[in-house]
Amino acid sequence: MSRYSQARVTMAALATTTALLVTAVPFVANAAPTAPAAQQALAGRAQLFSDATQRSASIAQSLGLGSQEKLVVKDAMVDANGTRHLRYERTYGGLPVIGGDLVVHQTAAGATKSVDRASTASLTGLSITPALAAPKAAAAAMATEAGSKVATAPRLVVWAAKGAPTLAWETVVSGKQPDGTPSQLHVVTDAKTGVVLSKVEGIETDTGTGKGVFVGSVNLGTTLSGSTYSLKDATRGGQYTTNMANGTSGNGTLYSKSTDTWGNGLASNGESAAVDAHYGASATWDFYKNTFNRSGIRNDGVGAFSRVHYDTNYTNAFWDDTCFCMTYGDGSGNTHPLTEIDVSGHEMSHGVTAATAGLNYSGESGGLNEATSDIMGTMVEFYANLPADNPDYLIGELIDLNGNGTPLRYMDQPSKDGNSADSWSSGVGNLDVHYSSGVANHFFYLLSEGSGAKTVNGVNYNSPTVNNIAVTGIGRDKAAQIWYRALTTYFTSTTDYAAARTATLSAASDLYGANGAEYNAVATAWAGVNVGSVPTGGVTVTNPGNQSTALNGTASLQISATGGTGALTYSATGLPTGLSISSTGKITGTATAAGTFNVVVTAKDTANKSGTTSFTWTVSGGGGGGCTPAQLLGNAGFETGTAAPWTASSGVVDNSSGQAAHGGSWKAWMDGYGSTHTDTLSQTVTIPAGCKASLSFWLHIDTAETGTTAYDKLAVTVNGTALKTYSNADAAAGYQQRTFDLSAYAGQTVTLKFTGTEDSSLQTSFVIDDTAISTS
Repeated sequence: MSRYSQARVTMAALATTTALLVTAVPFVANAAPTAPAAQQALAGRAQLFSDATQRSASIAQSLGLGSQEKLVVKDAMVDANGTRHLRYERTYGGLPVIGGDLVVHQTAAGATKSVDRASTASLTGLSITPALAAPKAAAAAMATEAGSKVATAPRLVVWAAKGAPTLAWETVVSGKQPDGTPSQLHVVTDAKTGVVLSKVEGIETDTGTGKGVFVGSVNLGTTLSGSTYSLKDATRGGQYTTNMANGTSGNGTLYSKSTDTWGNGLASNGESAAVDAHYGASATWDFYKNTFNRSGIRNDGVGAFSRVHYDTNYTNAFWDDTCFCMTYGDGSGNTHPLTEIDVSGHEMSHGVTAATAGLNYSGESGGLNEATSDIMGTMVEFYANLPADNPDYLIGELIDLNGNGTPLRYMDQPSKDGNSADSWSSGVGNLDVHYSSGVANHFFYLLSEGSGAKTVNGVNYNSPTVNNIAVTGIGRDKAAQIWYRALTTYFTSTTDYAAARTATLSAASDLYGANGAEYNAVATAWAGVNVGSVPTGGVTVTNPGNQSTALNGTASLQISATGGTGALTYSATGLPTGLSISSTGKITGTATAAGTFNVVVTAKDTANKSGTTSFTWTVSGGGGGGCTPAQLLGNAGFETGTAAPWTASSGVVDNSSGQAAHGGSWKAWMDGYGSTHTDTLSQTVTIPAGCKASLSFWLHIDTAETGTTAYDKLAVTVNGTALKTYSNADAAAGYQQRTFDLSAYAGQTVTLKFTGTEDSSLQTSFVIDDTAISTS
């Protein structure tokens, strides 16, 4: 039920109503919007493209481009503060310039702040008359690939990706790669001499196999037409899944039948691989939509399609931008389909890269291209969080291509696969792109989780760094936001590792502030893989927050720090009686005296640079050790009729009849206005050391939205770390209890926060009641 259909009008509702009246837009409770949110977003993007096109001539002039050079819009983004990022391809005399792409960053007022260019070389005076005819260029291109044929006739281009710009022919020749993958080789030859300047494979692959239904039992987006169901998802851009029946040409046959139950989890049932592929496509769509607000691979609302059972005994999978489709082989013996979810996310992320930075698929830019797919494929796996596929930082871990139970690649220490690079060196660009990607994969792991040995999701990792640089992770969610913004806003087709460092630092500054913890963590993580140096200013110690322990209770707290040279050594003053800190920064012991202690922790590197942090540690009386069971949240059922000790948006704590409470009369009613709105609800408590702790609350979601697209969302976080995000797609009658284990926060002060965001049309109400953080 919308809040506007009830008699009570909160101040937030009044403010929204007033705004609507001022703009002369009448409001009817639960009325359909003038256009769905997705359509509105696409319309806004189209306008942004139009504006970027209109600005292209003046921008070209301001950049000093010659009269024969023009800019053609490829992509455009706008930040919340109005800053624009306009991505252009360049032409010269009407010819495309390979390596001429650039990104223009403008203020909201239209002033150019900076420009990222793939090449700064001047094209002035370059002749566009070829000395070598097209047929000779085609012959030269085919000579580079045995058994190939011309797929696309030679086109004249300007080659500016490397070396001095020159007129060239680009020819696409088709054939097969050694493992049977189709080949669409883009061969660039000098239009004067015929010398091959570049060969880049247009089919982007990753080696991986599957052995049945990796995703387990899942819900699928299907379509019913008459009495026939098909694997076509109308809610995600119309993406669909087809059966290639071991063929290698065409788009295959859409999976259709009279029932809406698919596969049985066995590779012998052809539908099982289709379930994996179809779900993998939907999980990838949802990840990009809900994480970055990206509507599909090209951000145009159009879904890609998936082809399964490609060829015979084909042990690979690939993304092809020309068909805008994802293709999976059946593996050895046609019994091991390559449909693991991180493979799906990996391959379709090649499409995102093609639609944005267009990273060349060779050299260091090729390694960054592959790493982007490994990074985003891993994030899709974490996003899906399937019981059948435990999220981890291992690539292709379930398919056992090596035959010994090992994954294809390791992000924490890439060299464990025997081929990948852990860190940058001058020759890393000469490696196969799947192996040069190790540098960025390692960077992303370090940025997410930090260096050293640790266990994440039950999987053990050990991530060494160059010169033993200590890296403290900022969490994979922040790391992914930084990488995505760098990819879409700063990377160009020729970005190498040094430029990627600069781009990710710019992204971190945009998102989290210049020279903040995230910015320094990015710099330190790159230093850990030999790209750049640690931030100036020495060592930064991460503040763990104020601590508390019961008298005679045990403590276990790991202090972490970033920066410095070599291994860090930790010391502390002011610790509670009975506690001590190890040289590696772990505080342990039994608190034997009550009181509040002012603790200062120092971390020192091998060059004698140091950093400190301070916090209080309260040892409460009562003795006995162990943990006293308790419920920590104040006003847990909101029955005081006020928010305190919660901090809440106006009108959130509510006893109106529009939404019933779970218990008593009062509850927290978030959103439900049917217009753009954000509500927050938070409370800070301290979880005693030595305790197990769990969060529980009752949640009712009521919505006027239809379909499974997440328009309105409720994020649940602890200390900024996401526990779960709910949306209008999770709406159900009545309340459901939600629980989360918070035992990892024992001994820490934590802030529990609910954030509800509602888009411009159709209400969704998130109603929360009878909360608890219980210790035992």
